[in-house]
Amino acid sequence: MRVLVQRVSSAAVAIDGRVVGAIHPESQGLLAFVGVTHGDDPDKARRLAEKLWKLRILADERAAADIDAPILVVSQFTLYADTAKGRRPSWNAAAPGAVAEPLVAAFAEALRGLGAHVETGVFGANMQVELVNDGPVTVFLEL
Repeated sequence: MRVLVQRVSSAAVAIDGRVVGAIHPESQGLLAFVGVTHGDDPDKARRLAEKLWKLRILADERAAADIDAPILVVSQFTLYADTAKGRRPSWNAAAPGAVAEPLVAAFAEALRGLGAHVETGVFGANMQVELVNDGPVTVFLEL
């Protein structure tokens, strides 16, 4: 499981022009793109959620846990792209939807269980993501 996290001053995910999840401009938050690979499990999702919740990348070296920063979770199988050969990425390392979807949901639920305000995209949908990266700060998490 991989999480590409960006510190944002605002972010929104839309499907067919309708916003389904957002971090509003009045608060700093985290946008978490989550990718799942073969062999990932709910325990790994929980541990990564805890790591993200306590990660000190917000202003003044604070964590989302310190200031109740909102988190927008978006599934992103392309985090497991293999571009070693040719010009067309391979997605073989990405888990199939039937495996990945419940683990992305488990990640979001683990964050909620820690006290986070979590919004999400829609698994498997064609989503349009808008964000204002604050800093910019982008961190890659993996266990």
